[in-house]
Amino acid sequence: MVPVATFRNIAIGQYIPGESMLHRLDPRTKIAVTLLLVVGLFFIDSYLGYGLAALYIALAVLNSGIPARFLFRGLKPVIIIILLTFALNSFLTEGEIIWQWGFLSLTKEGLYKGGLLAVRLILLIVGTSILTLTTSPLALTDGLESLLRPGRRVGIPAHELAMMMTIALRFIPTLLEETEKIMKAQMARGADFESGNLLQRAKSLLPLLVPLFVSAFRRADELAIAMEARCYRGGEGRTKLKQLAFRPADFFVLAGSGVFIVWLALVA
Repeated sequence: MVPVATFRNIAIGQYIPGESMLHRLDPRTKIAVTLLLVVGLFFIDSYLGYGLAALYIALAVLNSGIPARFLFRGLKPVIIIILLTFALNSFLTEGEIIWQWGFLSLTKEGLYKGGLLAVRLILLIVGTSILTLTTSPLALTDGLESLLRPGRRVGIPAHELAMMMTIALRFIPTLLEETEKIMKAQMARGADFESGNLLQRAKSLLPLLVPLFVSAFRRADELAIAMEARCYRGGEGRTKLKQLAFRPADFFVLAGSGVFIVWLALVA
C-alpha cells in the first residue's frame, strides 16, 4: 500500500522556478525533445542504450538545478507498478530456466526483458518530469499551441487542446494533494487504509472516490468562473504578452538532442 505521504512526491505536473539554461529554453524545444526521448526509449533494446539515455537525462537534471532526490522521490508512488512489470516479465517470458517452483519459472530471458522494461519506465517518468518541472504552465500552453497551430487548417482546435492538456498536467499535483487531505480526514474518523490484504486495501479506497470527484468538479467550476471573470473567450483574436522565439541555444539543443536520440533508437 502506498503511504499517504507519498502523494505529495509526484513530480509530473509540478513546476520549480529557476534560472538554468534548461529553464530559459523555448518551451517548444523542450516539448519536441521530450517527445523524441519518449519515442526513442521504446526503440532501445539494450542496457547500453538505456545507460546512455540515463546519462543524457542526468546531464539535463544537473543543468536544470533540480535536486535529483526530488525526481527519484517522485518514483515512490509508481514503484509497485515498476516491480510488478519486472516480476511479470521475469516469470512469464519463455527461455532458459534458472529457478522454478511449481508452475512458476524464472528465466534468463525474462530477467533481461523485465529489467529493460523497468528501466524504461523509470527513464520515461524522470524524463517527462523534467519538462513540467522546468516549464511554467503558461509557457507550456503557449508552446503546445504553437506546435499544434498548423493543424488548425484541418479543424484542430490548437488553443483549446493546449489549454486542456496544460490544465490536466497542472491539476495532477492538486488532485493528489486533495486525495491526501481526504485520506487523512477519513483516517481521523477511523478509516483504515493500511491493514488487510491487497483486495481489502483496494476496497478501502472506494470511499475516497465520491468526495474526490465532488472536489474535482468544484475546482473545475471555480476555474471556469475565474476564466470567464477575466474575459476568457478562447484563442481567437488573443494576443500574447511574451512572444515565443527560438534562440541559438534552442537550435543547438534541438539538433544535438535529436541526432543523439535518433542514433540511440537506431543503433543502441
